[in-house]
Amino acid sequence: MSNSFSIGLSGMLAAQARLDLSAHHIANADTRGFQRQQVVAQSQPSGGVRTGLQATTGPGEDLARDLVSQRQALHLYTANLRTVQVADRMLGSLLDAVA
Repeated sequence: MSNSFSIGLSGMLAAQARLDLSAHHIANADTRGFQRQQVVAQSQPSGGVRTGLQATTGPGEDLARDLVSQRQALHLYTANLRTVQVADRMLGSLLDAVA
């Protein structure tokens, strides 16, 4: 059961990293010499993901990509939040059954 919580939480953190990075890209779109980065997610043996940043090649400004990334991050965050909520309800049901 706790694995469901950690998977959902790591997914929420990964979505937050994507949102933060797209906001960083938008804020620095006009900065000379700005280099874009990307969020790299790596699955963990115990479940969930670990994220990191990696430099990319290409233009520093790509507003359309950044706006799409923000929407994707919102949906990923929401989906992972639902995972945590369902795990919480399941744990509550189990505790009610035991009591």
